[in-house]
Parts: sequence; C-alpha cells; structure tokens
Amino acid sequence: MENYIIEKDLKVLYVEAVSFPEGVGEAFQKLHSLLSDASKRVQYGISYPNENRQIVYKAGVEESFPGEGAQLGCKLFIVRKGTYASEWLSDWKKDESIIGRTFQKLLQHPDLDPKGYCLEIYQNEKDVRCLVPLVGL
Repeated sequence: MENYIIEKDLKVLYVEAVSFPEGVGEAFQKLHSLLSDASKRVQYGISYPNENRQIVYKAGVEESFPGEGAQLGCKLFIVRKGTYASEWLSDWKKDESIIGRTFQKLLQHPDLDPKGYCLEIYQNEKDVRCLVPLVGL
C-alpha cells in the first residue's frame, strides 16, 4: 500500500451500472458506445454504498472539454484532489477477484475518509490502480 496524490479535481462523466458486480462490464460497454475514443482514454471505476447498503458503480472517463458529459447525456462525478491509499495491480484480468480483495485491504486504512469512495484508474487494458481517499494528510 502506498500513498498516491491526485493533484486536481477530476470531472468524470459516467454511466452507472444497473447492478453490482454483474452490471459493471455492461456499464463500460455503454460508455464505449457513447465515446469513440474511450479505449484511448484513462477510464475510471467509482463505487460506494448507497443508503440501502447496495454498491453503486459508475464507469467513466475524465471530461475532455467542458460540457462533454452534458452533450452525451451523462452526469458528472468529481474525483476529489488529495491523498489516497493506493495499490497498483498488474494484469488484473488473470484474477478479477483481486480488485475486491485489494479494496477490502485499502478500506482498513486508519486515515480512511468515511465520506469517500473506491476508485479504480485503468491506465490500459491490463493494469489498474485501486485507491481510497484519506483524511488529514
């Protein structure tokens, strides 16, 4: 586990999964159908429990210009700047359950932001950075 700093707020346009975890792949497929260059952009997975303790999952990309999300009929999620606890996973598709296990570990961090979320940053098809925001750092 290492600290990772996000330097500025990120405006992420997203497609919300209908269910979790079953609907995650479909949400990314829908995102790709809206954006012809989605596979060339850094992709994000954002998840957190709702008031009924069900996981809400959003598949997204950073807005490339102001209003892009609205133009596509997508809402925006702001990934807050700051310090995150993080782990880098190489070739995660060999064992997709490693993402869930990694978040279970990250969520035990003593400085975890209780109003935070789980964040996945997909730099490419094989590698993902898993993060949770911290407070007081």
